[in-house]
Amino acid sequence: MSRKAFLILENGKVFEGKGFGAEKSVVGELVFTTAMTGYLETLTDPSYYGQAVIQTFPLIGNYGVIPADFESTRPALKAYIVRNRCQEPSNFRSDGLLDTFLQENDIPGVYDVDTRAITRIVREYGVMNCKVTDTLDNLANDLEEIKSYRVTNAVKSVTSHEVTTHRAETPKLNVALWDFGAKANIENSLVKRGCNVTVFPSYATAQDILAIRPDGIMLSNGPGDPKENTAVIEQLKVLCTHKIPTFGICLGHQLLALSQGATTQKLKYGHRGANQPATDTETGRVYITSQNHGYAVVGSSLPEGAKESFVNANDGTCEGVTYTTMPAFSVQFHPEACGGPLDTEFLFDKFIALMENNQ
Repeated sequence: MSRKAFLILENGKVFEGKGFGAEKSVVGELVFTTAMTGYLETLTDPSYYGQAVIQTFPLIGNYGVIPADFESTRPALKAYIVRNRCQEPSNFRSDGLLDTFLQENDIPGVYDVDTRAITRIVREYGVMNCKVTDTLDNLANDLEEIKSYRVTNAVKSVTSHEVTTHRAETPKLNVALWDFGAKANIENSLVKRGCNVTVFPSYATAQDILAIRPDGIMLSNGPGDPKENTAVIEQLKVLCTHKIPTFGICLGHQLLALSQGATTQKLKYGHRGANQPATDTETGRVYITSQNHGYAVVGSSLPEGAKESFVNANDGTCEGVTYTTMPAFSVQFHPEACGGPLDTEFLFDKFIALMENNQ
């Protein structure tokens, strides 16, 4: 039996649909992703912490739930919104239903709503808060609750809480992965290239990381406003003085730029999907990339010794930075993308070469 569910937007618009997953009311920041595949990676990406996610692709759940494809152990998003949910998945790797997965992880979902219309609202007016609920009793109270919501303590809520080491079969380098909400495939991409990877919580200090004498430092992706992470930024300033090869992805890219004096800005509706074009500023080549972020580095604010390496071909925002005063570079997109294009996976090889040359 299907049950009614409502999606209430901050601007007062209400969409009636059907509920699946957990039966509960939640408030979150409404965002959309345009990826046609990879809904499991979307669901388990820690960068969606505090957000209600709309899938623009109309059919979700058709290949079931596959734990081997998860990017983290559990979802961090607040709610999940789709046009059609599939209750009869067809995939030999499937281990269950999307509906059951959401129930087990206490995530409410809404389906049978016009995701195209909702996405157009977000594109026109920008990211806004929303509420997913099974009841519509007092819209005025709902709107007051919605408008007061803020995504806070994002990184602290998704980071690991212990230091762990993952070893390569034939290790040749040691990498410190600073976990701000890291996707599993970042670590996998390093391990398969011969790196022993030691994962540090977001609240680790520069001295904690330096104590393992890393050949390189990986700054992971993660959720929320990068400026909120003042302690991380201060520790990163210290690390940068040691001239250790450093590679930042997504939030890591933003934090590295902030540590060097640049600024960040919130985008109108962000870049979320597997088909974002990023232009290499040196060659002019355009790469199709997977992205998930609502903030961006302001390219014009970069200090001397830092230059844009990639820009977004749609809106011109900064997508990558190369530093000439230290062995470091960063990108806003995900070169390890799963699902999504692997056109920029060579950046991990660039990081390996940077570490080897530094030895």
